[in-house]
Amino acid sequence: MTLTGNNTDTVPVVQTSYGPVRGTIDGPVAVWKGIRFAAAPTGGRRFQAPVAPEPWTDIFEANRFGPVCPQSPMPGMPLGVDIQKHEDCLSLNVWSPGSLDKPKPVMVWIHGGAYFRGASSQPLYDGRSLAENGDVVVVTMNYRLGVLGFVDFSSLNTEEHRFDPNVALQDMIAALRWVRDNITAFGGDPDSVTLFGESAGGGAVTTLMTMPSARGLFHRAIAESSPATSVYNSERAAHVANTFLEILGGADDPVERLLTATSDELLTASDALFARIPSETPGTLAFGPIVDGELVPDYPVNAFWNGTAMRIPLLIGTNKDESSLFQIMKSPLMPVDPAVIRAMFDEIAAEHPDLELPDQARIESAYSGLATKSDAMGLTRDFGFRLPTLWIVEAHSQYAPTWLYRFDYATPMLKALKIGATHATELPYVFGNIAHGPKEITYKLGGLSTGRKVSARMQQRWLAFAKYAVPVGLDGEPQWDAYNRENRATLVIDKHDTVVRDLDGPLREAWGEQVIAFT
Repeated sequence: MTLTGNNTDTVPVVQTSYGPVRGTIDGPVAVWKGIRFAAAPTGGRRFQAPVAPEPWTDIFEANRFGPVCPQSPMPGMPLGVDIQKHEDCLSLNVWSPGSLDKPKPVMVWIHGGAYFRGASSQPLYDGRSLAENGDVVVVTMNYRLGVLGFVDFSSLNTEEHRFDPNVALQDMIAALRWVRDNITAFGGDPDSVTLFGESAGGGAVTTLMTMPSARGLFHRAIAESSPATSVYNSERAAHVANTFLEILGGADDPVERLLTATSDELLTASDALFARIPSETPGTLAFGPIVDGELVPDYPVNAFWNGTAMRIPLLIGTNKDESSLFQIMKSPLMPVDPAVIRAMFDEIAAEHPDLELPDQARIESAYSGLATKSDAMGLTRDFGFRLPTLWIVEAHSQYAPTWLYRFDYATPMLKALKIGATHATELPYVFGNIAHGPKEITYKLGGLSTGRKVSARMQQRWLAFAKYAVPVGLDGEPQWDAYNRENRATLVIDKHDTVVRDLDGPLREAWGEQVIAFT
């Protein structure tokens, strides 16, 4: 039996390539949760590329989210109700509206969380609103996080055991292959897939666009707040792996230790590594994609400039006040202390002696000499998010249609808290889940009506892009032209949307016209 559309008397059962799955009905949308797309990456498969799951014959009741990758809790980031944590976490979820008479565009979401936290089960990522409002099929996925997904232990390979690089990226590719092979049965069009993600998920999107093994698996891409330059070489990967083993301790045989350590032991050491790496090398992440020469052939920014990235339509942007969240959380990921910021530049210069960095005094003067934390947050915001995004649009717009945005909208409460349009605040508007919990404080000082209008406009743009590869707006909204070096058009999303030419002119002037590619 296949999807039966809006008949709420029939629970939809779909035959996938591995076995039948039965979903549930949520209003006009059918939902399947926790569908396995790969075998459990446990035991001898820990730190290895995903493999196909064992087929099943009994109907799988796809009525609850699958386990999420082990992770420490994070205030303000609920993973969902009754969510289990387990290394056997490779599952995905599907929201599908309507009938099967015409295949619908597909939107595949990759969640963020510094490559360390997060899950597809987070209430924020419920796909019903997008599926219902846009008549699209929405897919969200889990992938391996932290040490289980983003530390490369391939330097420890032996004849007895293999450690694969970039296993989390390979998880994402396995999920995309599942979509290619199965989404037709859920009402989706496998030839019209938009991959979208935010933060680490946005970084995954821009990285996957440069990976040969991902070609043909998606046809449009949306990258929100992508840390596109947080991709590292194999030498640094080996250093991170050795540092992790030092923290983990407990055995003379590192291979045996990695394979037999409990999830809790790995998680404890991961937490320590997460804090240690950015303290030793400011501005870098403990976890992230690795340029391994095969799966990830080159630094993504280089690939975009060389024209070797997928030449597909791209919608990309950042938020106006990205760094304020990290400051409030006292996160080590984005330094705000002037001495640490200067150390970050020194570290980059030492690691990349052939790199021509802009004059540091000139840059600091553009941020008032880093006299206040606000100035420092502006510099780290631009260095970590806005500049990599600009480098990509300057490059990719030469090869494929590219649209640039900046999200500026902040509710009165977020302004009062001096948070503004910080990192991830666009997500409720994209998913249409702008009041998703009883303890939600975002609208305590008003702004819900405006927020709903912002959400409607953003959803219209994102959904139009997924359907037609052009982010057309609602009637009466400004025309958002594709980016080129003549117009440098940027959509500024606020109470009212505007299109600004060369919004980032002062930023380019401060940092110089030369594009910095991390090679």
